[in-house]
Amino acid sequence: MEVNGKTRGKKINQVVEELAQEVVEGSDLEVVDVEYKPSKGRSQVIVYIDKPGGITIEDCEEVSKSLGDLLDIEDPIKSAYVLEVSSPGVERVLKKEDDYRRFVGHYVRIKTFAKIEGRKNFAGLLQDFTGGIIQLQTEEGDIYKINIKDIAGANLWFK
Repeated sequence: MEVNGKTRGKKINQVVEELAQEVVEGSDLEVVDVEYKPSKGRSQVIVYIDKPGGITIEDCEEVSKSLGDLLDIEDPIKSAYVLEVSSPGVERVLKKEDDYRRFVGHYVRIKTFAKIEGRKNFAGLLQDFTGGIIQLQTEEGDIYKINIKDIAGANLWFK
């Protein structure tokens, strides 16, 4: 069965994320996100990790070595690729419910799949996250309640 690049990319992301989870299991590290960027020349696999207090270069090197060894064994990517393990940065992506809980009180940017009250892009203070619903207050003082299932993308925002 032939798969297109998008479907293949999702599958590779999932496999890499599962392997990365195995690597960090039992440590204080967490896998924040995985990106697979296919290319005709050399594809790129980026794994974002974090831990309380931030990660070090040594954390990245250790995860890269261990994950690289697992990827060599599992071989989910049939073409040449570069593995990069990195910090999620100050504008880290928010994907999991735990991310939203942890960052209550921080500023976020959210993009929704469909319009909510006439808009798809929101930026403001993440006031609450309960029962899968985000409560966000914009700088204008407007309050929006957004279901996590309606979010196409979200990240921390430092204004």
